[in-house]
Amino acid sequence: MAAKTAQQGPEREIHTLDATGRPVGRLAVLVAELLRGKQRPGFERHLDSGDFVRVENVGRMKLTGKKAEQKTYYRHSGYLGGLKEANAGELLEQRPEEVLKRAVWGMLPKNKLRQEQIKRLTMQA
Repeated sequence: MAAKTAQQGPEREIHTLDATGRPVGRLAVLVAELLRGKQRPGFERHLDSGDFVRVENVGRMKLTGKKAEQKTYYRHSGYLGGLKEANAGELLEQRPEEVLKRAVWGMLPKNKLRQEQIKRLTMQA
């Protein structure tokens, strides 16, 4: 009887992207595709075969149109009356990594793979 071998995961590459002057949404699309592994010839949507993505100069991304004033991000502390809000311009100045992470999070599939895929995203301001 042959012994079972542990199946190795896919060979993951590390992609480094520069966010300088790029719109947030365009960059998020590229990052989400790399995290999912859609560029691989053997892509299957139910398998987590994506790569690691490192984004540099996140603080130099740009928002197009009136998003800096009009787009609002919400978070809740869990306590009564604990709803906080910030517009995209404020959040981009204070925590630019959060703006990109939320954009990528919304583009990943809404299933159990999403949490594992977002862990492979790292950013530097």
